[in-house]
Amino acid sequence: MRTYGTERSDRVTVFTPRLGRLLSEHRGADVFRLEADTVGVAGPALIDAVLRSRPANAAERPTFKPLQGRPISRPESSAVMRAVSLDVRAALERPAGPDSKGGAAADLSGEWPRAAHLYLRDLVFGSDPMRLRVLVDRKLEWTPKLTWTVIAAGAALPGCPGAGAPVSRLAGLAAAAAGYGDRRYAMGLYRRAAAPVCFTVSTLVANALWLGSPFEDHIPNRHILYESMRLLPPSWNLLRVASPEFAALDDRIGAGDDVLLLPLLSHRDPRLWDAPDEFRPERWAALDADDQPGYLPFGHANERCWGRHMVMPLAERLLDLVREQGLAVSPEQKSAEVPLAGLLGVSRVSVVRR
Repeated sequence: MRTYGTERSDRVTVFTPRLGRLLSEHRGADVFRLEADTVGVAGPALIDAVLRSRPANAAERPTFKPLQGRPISRPESSAVMRAVSLDVRAALERPAGPDSKGGAAADLSGEWPRAAHLYLRDLVFGSDPMRLRVLVDRKLEWTPKLTWTVIAAGAALPGCPGAGAPVSRLAGLAAAAAGYGDRRYAMGLYRRAAAPVCFTVSTLVANALWLGSPFEDHIPNRHILYESMRLLPPSWNLLRVASPEFAALDDRIGAGDDVLLLPLLSHRDPRLWDAPDEFRPERWAALDADDQPGYLPFGHANERCWGRHMVMPLAERLLDLVREQGLAVSPEQKSAEVPLAGLLGVSRVSVVRR
């Protein structure tokens, strides 16, 4: 592990070696060779040019890339996006304080991002049957084999998951599947759509807590989240497979080179940011997150992440609860690790009431 940056003087963020090397060796560079067939790109102008040169292909779309060898059609992906959006909207309309049964609000202290992940799973998908809710579990990230074992077991159970029950709209789509093969496919799509909502929001707010808590009262949630995504962008890289459009943009990119775009580096580029390693949410009072060079927490303007309009309201809701409950990182914890994963974030953060 390697440390990098001084987000807070009393805490150290420890990046896994590969991430640490990217930051120490390539920050401030526009283009660089990573492997024999892969070029890294971190310059904001070239990132923009690459993403404008062609749309993402089916294999480059994380949620709607082919599933079990079956392509996901545009009408199907639109139906899934609409279902999850309506589920999130319904969750946000419920009171944030005491629960609907008269109980106390959820206690969010404990180990993050796990504690936040469980809260979000129950908030948005709590009415779904166990065979579906288990697909949102963080443990399934360990191996794809484990994920598909759980899906196969759930699809083999009799009855349709969620059929005839007051379930989420996303579960309702899965309930329409008939036969083992279709149920297995529908459950895989449920995980693809539901899990990222909980993973991304819990990771984003855990990062915010680690980087900046306790927060000053006058700083808006949105500025805290923007700055957290700058220092620890959940989508820290965007892969584009070799394409002739890329080689035409820069002679350092070969015709057979895959291109790895790296917001991890552009978000800390000293040419773009004052005090690039410091957590300064107040900087966003004068910046436009949708028009800031090199800033891509939800992808490029041409292809914004479909979950953007769900992630931010849920994250702000969760951060409201954090601030209302007086939660902050335990003063006894001085370091947190950032593992190498598709979703960039600190792990095992101890969150306590102040």
